[in-house]
Amino acid sequence: MSLQTALSGLNAAQTGINALSNDLANASTTGFKSQTALFKDIYPSGEANQAGFGAETEAMDTDLSQGTPTATGNPLDAAIQGDGYFVISNNGTQQYTRDGAFQLSTSGVLETLSGSQVLGYQQTAAGGQSGTLGAITVNPGAMTANASAKIGLGLDLNSGDTAIPTTTAFNASDSSTYNEATSVAAYDSLGNANAVQLYFVQQPAGTGTTSWEVYAQPQTASGTNVGTASLLTTLNFNSSGVLTSGGTANLAVNWGNGAANSAIAFNFAGTTNQSQNFGVASSNNDGYAPGTYSGTTISSNGQIVSTYSNGQKTVNGTLALANFINPEGLEAQTGNIYTATNSSGTAVINTPGSGQAGTLTGGDLEDSNTSTSSDLVSLIVYQQAYQADTSVLQTEQQDSQRLIQI
Repeated sequence: MSLQTALSGLNAAQTGINALSNDLANASTTGFKSQTALFKDIYPSGEANQAGFGAETEAMDTDLSQGTPTATGNPLDAAIQGDGYFVISNNGTQQYTRDGAFQLSTSGVLETLSGSQVLGYQQTAAGGQSGTLGAITVNPGAMTANASAKIGLGLDLNSGDTAIPTTTAFNASDSSTYNEATSVAAYDSLGNANAVQLYFVQQPAGTGTTSWEVYAQPQTASGTNVGTASLLTTLNFNSSGVLTSGGTANLAVNWGNGAANSAIAFNFAGTTNQSQNFGVASSNNDGYAPGTYSGTTISSNGQIVSTYSNGQKTVNGTLALANFINPEGLEAQTGNIYTATNSSGTAVINTPGSGQAGTLTGGDLEDSNTSTSSDLVSLIVYQQAYQADTSVLQTEQQDSQRLIQI
């Protein structure tokens, strides 16, 4: 019986040593989760008040605690803060991992370092999010120019400016015929940074109202006037200086440089007329020049964002995270790759920050949660147990040889 007991102890110690050795081997494996061997006593079946006769492995317990995030400097790396697993496709097989070391393939597909596709939701042409889980593709090509079609300006007009008499004809070359002036960029279809000069003329005040005429003078990128300055709109304000009408206007421009004609919609929402210095409080412009690809980053909500030299950004898609009712039931395929089982339950897919899914930190990777110092101490304990059981076996062998010799 002691021989069987020692042999079971030897097997148990070997299992523990194997588990710890694997943990230590993966101390530098990104997203690795350490395991601990759990044992139970072996008792004679159907017998009471009997001593146990050994130990056997009951289960392998996985420590799912989060590893420490470490900055890598690679903008395509990502660490999960909280629960969840990245969803990847390995030759069509859906798998899960905490390893966020990603790269772009030669065709622009986001993938793991081993070549598995990273799954998420591709951005649609309309700017929405696809409802189908799939690979995310990044276009590293140049961005084409976009002609300005909408320009928004929020202005601070000074009610203390001297009104220009209505008998005075506006002349862009004569500053005495207007009160204030500014300019806004107007990109054409070729990406030229043209401009529209805007001139503001305060009209004599009425009863409880004030009006400002706005004149527009388009100019090419070289500074040449296109046509003549013309009245764009008249901004009307109440006695509190709040814009009441005239806040929208359209300007048609034939740039004469080979670009398509522009139709620009101006919006002066937020413009006020009070005792203040003239200035541009806010502006927005949907046009831009062409740009070259600068790089791609991963945001906290999982969006894959590409940036360009013209200051523009595009969202290529959003990463998916999978959660499980019993993540300990996942089956390890490698040190940090898992597949779902009946024990783990079906994957619940969300985007980072929604549902039970954690958020992401771009440019970081999650370290292995292996505790090297603790594992080394445990390894010594298992080695001592192994040696002790080996000694018992040697003693049993010697006793058996003596019995044979008798």
